[in-house]
Amino acid sequence: MKPLLILFAFPVLVGILGETLFRDARKGSLTAAISAIGVTFASVQILEPREAWNWIAVLLVSPLPIAIAVAVAMFWHGRRRLPRNVHQDG
Repeated sequence: MKPLLILFAFPVLVGILGETLFRDARKGSLTAAISAIGVTFASVQILEPREAWNWIAVLLVSPLPIAIAVAVAMFWHGRRRLPRNVHQDG
């Protein structure tokens, strides 16, 4: 359950938060990518504080949370920008 939380749930929340905070695709995805690394490292450090190899573990698994966070930020950006009630004169 803990790996699922660290590798999938937290990056999804980080991606949504990054996009909602800036409302811009570039800034939101950059924030999500950087924050995903920090959240992953903090989560691993909290779970195993005395382990000396935590930074290597985060380095090895960090591409997955980064990709998920950026993908969610881009998806969230595209979902918010859909036009509402477009009326065409015919």
